[in-house]
Amino acid sequence: MEGNFSISEFLDTSLIIDGHFDLLMDVQIQRESGRTKVIETDYYPRFIKGGVNIIIASLYVDSSFLPEMALRKALGQISALYEEVKESPDKLMICYNGEDMNIAKQSNKIGFLLSIEGAEPLGTDLSLLRVFYELGVRNLGLVWSRRNAIGDGSFFYPTREGKKGGISSFGVKVIEEAERLGMTIDVSHLNDEGFWDVVEIAKNPIIASHSNARAVCSTMRNLTDEQIKAISSCNGVIGVNAASLLVGDDDSTSNIEQLIKHVDHLVEVAGINSVGLGLDLCEDFMKYSSLASLDGLPRKPFDVISGHQSIPKFLEGLLKHGYKENELTGLMGKNFQRIFLSK
Repeated sequence: MEGNFSISEFLDTSLIIDGHFDLLMDVQIQRESGRTKVIETDYYPRFIKGGVNIIIASLYVDSSFLPEMALRKALGQISALYEEVKESPDKLMICYNGEDMNIAKQSNKIGFLLSIEGAEPLGTDLSLLRVFYELGVRNLGLVWSRRNAIGDGSFFYPTREGKKGGISSFGVKVIEEAERLGMTIDVSHLNDEGFWDVVEIAKNPIIASHSNARAVCSTMRNLTDEQIKAISSCNGVIGVNAASLLVGDDDSTSNIEQLIKHVDHLVEVAGINSVGLGLDLCEDFMKYSSLASLDGLPRKPFDVISGHQSIPKFLEGLLKHGYKENELTGLMGKNFQRIFLSK
């Protein structure tokens, strides 16, 4: 640990980005029940305590709403975010690129960059990509852990299924059009077959916004060393995931120390410039998950980092593992910002 390093000063001066958070599902539901300023009331204090500046906010649609409600739910979540920013303009803003992230930091606001988690809202209509881009979506997670018109998702645990597929012909068009518009392709939740198709198809850096190392935790939701190297070789970024199912093979090993082992492994294989945070904190949202989404999970998921307010504890652990200030600057935010600078 550097002798003069101050965690509070680092958080004050550095750009801290969480590359994946599902809060908009919660915000939309609460606004539908009549609440306003949900982010300012429920989330903003945690972000401030944890030093978070930027949230890559995902549009996630629960399986119980598919297929008919996918588009409506996604657009409703975007609308909810815009309303929240309108209600709290001194605290929140929407980011469309990496430069906007700097503006959010300088303005002492929390910036939100929109991401799709599972492209079900597109259905099979390629033209909707333009609509989502114009609304601010800059990151495209092709699938969640289920099949859609683009490809197959990776399951959290061994599951009985038929023959797996890679990226479909429609999926190829989606990837090409998304990159033309200026969206980043996100391979988290994609199965191995689809992953390698994306490596062949994509022309720009790809990311795995919230995935860990399969060598440390064996779930197929995590990345093999070969996949980690492939993301690094295209100057992409991998966001470490704090969800217990992706951190340890059992609850006893699902903790911050084990999460830091994932960081260590990713840095060893990919290099420090290809690792960021994609914490995927989910305990607040488990109450909304359908039985279809949770069916058969080997154990109940939990967050190994107890909310964004606990990021300083995680940072303290990284310091104890020998990470230097310049390395932490990239890992905690600058690496992800680089991906979106040209959007």
